[in-house]
Amino acid sequence: MKLDSILSPDRTLCGAPGSSKKRVLDTISQFICQDLSEFNPNQLFDNLLAREKLGSTGLGNGIAIPHCRITQCQSVIGTLIKLDEAVDFDAIDGKPVDLIFVLLVPEQAHDEHLNVLATLAERFSDQGFCQRLRSATDNESLYRLATAN
Repeated sequence: MKLDSILSPDRTLCGAPGSSKKRVLDTISQFICQDLSEFNPNQLFDNLLAREKLGSTGLGNGIAIPHCRITQCQSVIGTLIKLDEAVDFDAIDGKPVDLIFVLLVPEQAHDEHLNVLATLAERFSDQGFCQRLRSATDNESLYRLATAN
């Protein structure tokens, strides 16, 4: 899977503010709904937060992949956020998170959801890939670096 199949430049944000996990999830929900007006930012925030309550999506090494199912979602949608300051995300290694890839999936996309999550986890386990993303200075370069092979 190529990231550009689920990610767009309009859903890539470099330098997002972050003070807490909850605040970041709220900012992300608002940001996504600027591009996808059919989604409700409050519902999206509630769904992301509910998923976090089941267990943190912080993978470690400064990476989190929050994800949830959304009724209005017709296909898998990704959003990439690079925070201006890392925040505590209850990651398994206890390290704060500065790179976040949000995954929204249709209600019925069980296998596809798991496959995309596995691909993202593998991609973000590559330290070189993560360092390149962290070097981005604007939305365009972040998108370009994320979607380059």
